[in-house]
Amino acid sequence: MSKLETINSYGFSTKAIHAGESPDPITGASSPNLVMSTTFIADTDAGFSVEGMEDDNSWIYTRWGNPTIHQLEEKLAALEESETAVAFSSGMGAITALLFHLLKAGDHAIISDVAYAALSEITNEMIPQLGIEITKVNTSDPEAIKEVLKPTTKLVYIETPCNPLLRLTDITAVADIARSVGAKLAVDSTFASPAATKPLQLGADFVIHSLTKYLGGHGDALGGAILGNKNDLTPLRKKTAIRLGGSLSPFNAWLILRGIATFPIRMRVHQENALKIATFLEQHPKVKRVIYPGLPSHPQHELAKKQMKNFSGIITFQVENGKEQVKEIAEKLKVIHYAVSLGHHRSLIFYMNNKDLLQTSFHFSTPQQLDSWKQFAGEEGIFRLSIGLEDADDLISDLKQALQ
Repeated sequence: MSKLETINSYGFSTKAIHAGESPDPITGASSPNLVMSTTFIADTDAGFSVEGMEDDNSWIYTRWGNPTIHQLEEKLAALEESETAVAFSSGMGAITALLFHLLKAGDHAIISDVAYAALSEITNEMIPQLGIEITKVNTSDPEAIKEVLKPTTKLVYIETPCNPLLRLTDITAVADIARSVGAKLAVDSTFASPAATKPLQLGADFVIHSLTKYLGGHGDALGGAILGNKNDLTPLRKKTAIRLGGSLSPFNAWLILRGIATFPIRMRVHQENALKIATFLEQHPKVKRVIYPGLPSHPQHELAKKQMKNFSGIITFQVENGKEQVKEIAEKLKVIHYAVSLGHHRSLIFYMNNKDLLQTSFHFSTPQQLDSWKQFAGEEGIFRLSIGLEDADDLISDLKQALQ
């Protein structure tokens, strides 16, 4: 049995610890090495251009590849059950590389009308300026995707759960729709993580992760990744990832490797804490509505149960006059940090104002899209709460006194 076959036969937690790693043959070091060199001794017949790079080449230059980064890519591929992975300096580095690799002038792409703000904004402005047609739809409605399909559609891009609404999309259904016109399906699965959902097994062509979030888990290292099959990702690495230069730092790769070792355990605690806190918030008199995939009250709870093995640790909730309340709530919080980002070991909260987001990031083209937004975000906006690994009772006490 090959090393890869052995790793693939292991359980999820064992993969998180051992995949991509082996003891150093010279020193016997058990933990993975950190290789910070930017350049490596090359064979005399090595080419100067990435065009000559082969999969089995030795290391030449860290923008092309690096032993520490490669270990991380192997571990990610094992967790996501993909053939390979390409790591980037950030989640947006991964997204940008995918868009530039797949799309050219005259092509059409369908993008979730609610998605990570930077993706929304780049597909509002920069990508269309290159002669690429972008259509934004509510991807939780498969019929809405079917209605805008074209012969020129090359990419369908979804998030599930989407940021910040926690609205879900049926990956299997959308994969079938994309395949009907030969388009690729990309799924940003950052909010779900491989502990919850494996989009490639449900028909997706690409999975994108911000490694900064749950996989790294400690809020101290930026990173991103694209996962998929080798036929798609080998040319993407060569022609887009390396040339655009969004390379992951070996030090950040090492930090993320270390974080992934505890990733399965952390995800269990994130979910346990989130369910307790979502239940508490749902019963609080000052909270108007709570959205969490693990709650029966989530509009797509049945899809969540079908598609997610772990409901993750993100909650959104609405309070009366949220914009006016946010300053007081943020100042009262003692355990929870008022800060952006998510998926860290510490709990983070941030207020998403509807007016601001609808002016900057999300441009809806139909009344139905706005109605769907309001169904999840209300009229004013939402608090996005990323539940950490603290004691749930302490988080509940912190929220209770802050909401008084």
